[in-house]
Amino acid sequence: MMEKNAKIYVAGHRGMVGSAILRELERQGYTNIITRTHKELDLCRQEAVERFFAEEKPEYVFLAAAKVGGIEANSEALADFMYDNMILEMNVIHAAWQNGCRKLEFLGSSCIYPRMAPQPMKESCLLTSALEKTNEAYALAKISGLKYCEYLNRQYGTDYISVMPTNLYGPNDNYHPTHSHVLPALIRRFHEAKEQNLPFVTCWGDGSPLREFLYVDDLANLCVFLMNRYSGNETVNAGTGKELTIRELTELVAKVVGYTGEIRWDPTKPNGTPRKLLDVSKAAALGWTYRTELEEGIRLTYQDFLNNPMRAER
Repeated sequence: MMEKNAKIYVAGHRGMVGSAILRELERQGYTNIITRTHKELDLCRQEAVERFFAEEKPEYVFLAAAKVGGIEANSEALADFMYDNMILEMNVIHAAWQNGCRKLEFLGSSCIYPRMAPQPMKESCLLTSALEKTNEAYALAKISGLKYCEYLNRQYGTDYISVMPTNLYGPNDNYHPTHSHVLPALIRRFHEAKEQNLPFVTCWGDGSPLREFLYVDDLANLCVFLMNRYSGNETVNAGTGKELTIRELTELVAKVVGYTGEIRWDPTKPNGTPRKLLDVSKAAALGWTYRTELEEGIRLTYQDFLNNPMRAER
């Protein structure tokens, strides 16, 4: 168990996941939390990362920093997504090991699992077949990070763990019209359509893919839970165990936002992986389950969008 005054470093504290972990740690009474902005510490610079760890000596690390984006962003910048993510995670994990960090938690993504993995996807299906091509570069970087944690455990006896979340959403999300993930992109699109009184909104694909969504504050609660109660080389899935089609999600977002126009589909655009549902029995067996149902989570996220208009410009 982490002591309440233990020195804890949250990497990526300004992002959606990192900021949620920071909120959860503060809610639970942890008092010695270290953060650095990208301007203060570029995690892609090995020398800077090594200097930071040598000076601060954090006892626990939540590695939530990452270069992220949706299908279009991943497809347009394959090399950037692979390089930036692989470099920053290797720098942080290696420096943590060099400086005697007691425990590290690596945050990945469910895209690490094969495109056609048996559903729901168990942690054990990792590397059993081909990845989804549209986010292969990002997935390979995340697989490298979780495997490096595993190999450090095996070779040096460290206590480094990894968590693989399903699709996330919530406060501090990225609402960019083309470089964001599906749910925040839909929130922005329907909000602007409502404001401009547009008669219809066109969405990518045919709406058939099945997806699972987890509210980011629920993930943060699991992250702290696992840091205190789990050790092991195998990752832990983070999700709800529930799924819906993109078409159903789109209709739900339109309902929450209050858009009443027509929803059209563009089948010339990619659908992505046909189905992505995580098997969350491992987390459940440890004693954890999610709290926030999807419609309520979308309402909270839309309120965050409305309260932070500058965020939509990112």
